[in-house]
Amino acid sequence: MNPTLTVLIADDHPVFRQGLRQAIKADPGLRIIAEAADGREALRSIRQLKPQVCVLDIEMPELDGLEVVRQMQAKRLAAEVIFLTMYKEQDLLNAALDLGVKGYVLKESAVHDILQSIWTVHAGRRYISPALSDLLIARRAGAAALQAARPGLDRLTPAELRILRLIASDKTSKEIADELGLSTRTVENHRTNICTKLDVHGIHSLVKFAYENKSRL
Repeated sequence: MNPTLTVLIADDHPVFRQGLRQAIKADPGLRIIAEAADGREALRSIRQLKPQVCVLDIEMPELDGLEVVRQMQAKRLAAEVIFLTMYKEQDLLNAALDLGVKGYVLKESAVHDILQSIWTVHAGRRYISPALSDLLIARRAGAAALQAARPGLDRLTPAELRILRLIASDKTSKEIADELGLSTRTVENHRTNICTKLDVHGIHSLVKFAYENKSRL
């Protein structure tokens, strides 16, 4: 028997969740191991059952999808995430991608897109609903403009880029250290190196730069 891929779905609308469940069950390679009606319940099930893919409404009661992912990362819960959304909003897409979420699916096409999105993110690739391609293009254009304005970004290591994104999320050095499993001193050294490479003078200036460019990092 072929191994099945385990899936959790979380959405506070029972009728929508039922449609999603039926679409997922149509694939014999997938198995739904939990459903949740709010973010707190979803996080509890993720922690206990460890699904391989989590399909989360980005806007849920108790904890929204973004906060669920932040807490998953803080607790080192390894699972790929697909966000479901009703809105074609640049800021929401940017926030999701900034967290490293690979799947972003419009609810209006979710029943048709869900199977492909699950298998795509499980394979380590990104899946964005085709209807959101203009937002993805705008994000890439913004990132290119930022690279042109700050050539030093090309010199940042992956670790430094991740720290810069966490700075943009208002994380302190201690919070960043705890999240990444580093010492506070190491994070401070990274911050100094980032300032040097970006030609940004002073920690407050770095925080301002990171916050102003958060959606494009």
